[in-house]
Amino acid sequence: MPQMAPIGWLSLFIVFSITFILFSMMNYYSVIPKAPKSKISSKHLTASLNWKW
Repeated sequence: MPQMAPIGWLSLFIVFSITFILFSMMNYYSVIPKAPKSKISSKHLTASLNWKW
């Protein structure tokens, strides 16, 4: 069974690492999350500006 040179393992590691990083970035940036809109948060935000110390 032939053995691989260390430079062969290094090039394989670099190729698979770059492939994994590119695949992860494509999956991360392909989905655009939608922010939930609620009426309660805007009403609560205006009411919480009155501080009583």
